Amino acid sequence: MILACQNINKSFGTTEILKDVSFHLEEREKAALIGPNGAGKTTLLRIIMQEMPADSGEVILARGKTIGYLAQHQELSEGRTIYEELLSVKQYLLDMEEKIRNLELEMKTSTGEALDQVLADYSRLTHQFELENGYACRSEVVGVLKGLGFSEEEFSKEVSTLSGGQKTRVALGRLLLSGPDIILLDEPTNHLDMDSIAWLETYLMNYKGAVFIVSHDRYFLDKVVTKVVEIDHGSVRTFQGNYTAYAQKKQQIREAQLKAYLNQQQEIKHQEEVIAKLKSFNREKSIKRAESREKMLEKMEVLDKPAGDDPQMHFTLTPRITSGNDVLNVRELSKAFPGQQLFTDINFEIKRGERVAIIGANGTGKTTILKILNGLVPPDTGEVELGSKVQIGYYDQEHHVLHMDKTIFEEISDAYPYLTNTEIRNVLAAFLFTGDDVFQPIHTLSGGERGRVSLAKLMLSEANFLILDEPTNHLDIVSKEILENALNRYEGTVLYVSHDRYFINQTATRILELTNQAMVNYIGNYDYYLEKKEELTEIYAPAAETVAVEGGDSSSKLDWKAQKEEQARQRKKENDLKKTEKQIEELETRDKEIDEEMSRPEVATDVAMCVQLSNEKAEITQKLEELYQAWEELAQ
Repeated sequence: MILACQNINKSFGTTEILKDVSFHLEEREKAALIGPNGAGKTTLLRIIMQEMPADSGEVILARGKTIGYLAQHQELSEGRTIYEELLSVKQYLLDMEEKIRNLELEMKTSTGEALDQVLADYSRLTHQFELENGYACRSEVVGVLKGLGFSEEEFSKEVSTLSGGQKTRVALGRLLLSGPDIILLDEPTNHLDMDSIAWLETYLMNYKGAVFIVSHDRYFLDKVVTKVVEIDHGSVRTFQGNYTAYAQKKQQIREAQLKAYLNQQQEIKHQEEVIAKLKSFNREKSIKRAESREKMLEKMEVLDKPAGDDPQMHFTLTPRITSGNDVLNVRELSKAFPGQQLFTDINFEIKRGERVAIIGANGTGKTTILKILNGLVPPDTGEVELGSKVQIGYYDQEHHVLHMDKTIFEEISDAYPYLTNTEIRNVLAAFLFTGDDVFQPIHTLSGGERGRVSLAKLMLSEANFLILDEPTNHLDIVSKEILENALNRYEGTVLYVSHDRYFINQTATRILELTNQAMVNYIGNYDYYLEKKEELTEIYAPAAETVAVEGGDSSSKLDWKAQKEEQARQRKKENDLKKTEKQIEELETRDKEIDEEMSRPEVATDVAMCVQLSNEKAEITQKLEELYQAWEELAQ
């Protein structure tokens, strides 16, 4: 056991947030902390980090173990670049490297016992430096930065100029590089694109320490965790397995508890009826029997009724009229901003009834496409054609469709003046706004609350073509599932941008990936996309040359000449792979030879030879790191 929480209690005023919370983490264990918004997840993490005191109970950290925490909001050092901020985590290695270089200089002027001492210090430090992978610390920093979605051009950006999301990514990189025994992560995927999330999944699965994650990303949890700690009405329950296993077990437990409760209630009612009947006979024996049954009832341990779920959104999306079969036709669409070409000659079509997800890395232009379709941003070239009787309903992740100075009630009543006060209140109640809640100004609401207001407006629009930008942002897991069900029952057409892979898997009938300034079409959900990604990207959007694909048109193939060029490129790639493998083999052999040479007594006392071999070994280590990275890229 590396971390334990024992009987943690926490209240704010009269509201009890955590009640007798107890659980533990084992070494190297990957666990999730889940529960609805406001359940107390972040509060529990802050108690573990001693940033907030518990009312009672204790947190036990195994002796000598370290713990690191990624909060949702970060404060970083001013005046450093992104690269310098992450490299500062390795400062102790940089200091060690400088000491090694100083010792090499001392060797040239030292003699006798002084030289022996310098050699001993040098041997000890170089051995420790190698054990801690010091030669590769800079390439490790670069690998983490690239994995988290930073390009090399961004390495020199000052931290003070970054957005909140970028600062969170930098803080996550710092935490991963510091390598504590336990990592606590609060919504780590919020500001990452799909490639970065996939990289983080692999990193955490292979992480040598324990990881405790708060996240609403169900796909991420399925990949990473082997245990789920659930906060439910202040209490916790632990489940073994990933998120899917947890969801299944929770449903089974709830059904079993409800069945046991109903059976007991039925038995109690039956016994009470028998007792009443026996008493009605008004005879000594029957009264004694009735009293005996009453004593049995009094001794019965009455089961509590299973706690009902918290209030949930409930809504349906219904188009007012049916559109034509051709809903959207996008032809030769291009868009660039100063210094950045987003996409070129994009072509795709959408038919009635489809649910299409647009995916791609951050900055590729996904949201820009949605804004072009809604007339908020003009394209540089190309045209957008809507089909017959198409009526658009737009959900904007930044909620620009909301008026910050209005109350929730005014936002709905002004947009739909034909609704009565009672009808507006009923609609808002369906989205969990009741009583005086409806008079809150929009600017005072949280991201999740604004999302619910936007969804309410979307439902009332009765549109037949929904365009959604990150609709699951700020929604808890239960709300995401409600939205998934509403979209799957919706009889209109849906086009959306999302990073939520579980949501895409549940709702998408087709995926359009924006990559290398081109659009690649996948007729299936996210699992199908993963299966076909490498094959179809190579054909339709290779990095060297952009090949635009019209949505769903499988007849669009590379011509004969392009196929020949592609085959030649593959042959070159294979040759480069073999050359790289040969170089790695030669350097690894030479590295072993240096170790053998340095262990010989006559070399160990030769200062000049030690320095020369040590420098050569450092160069080999650095070169091997570069070759390993090149090999991985070629091997893909």
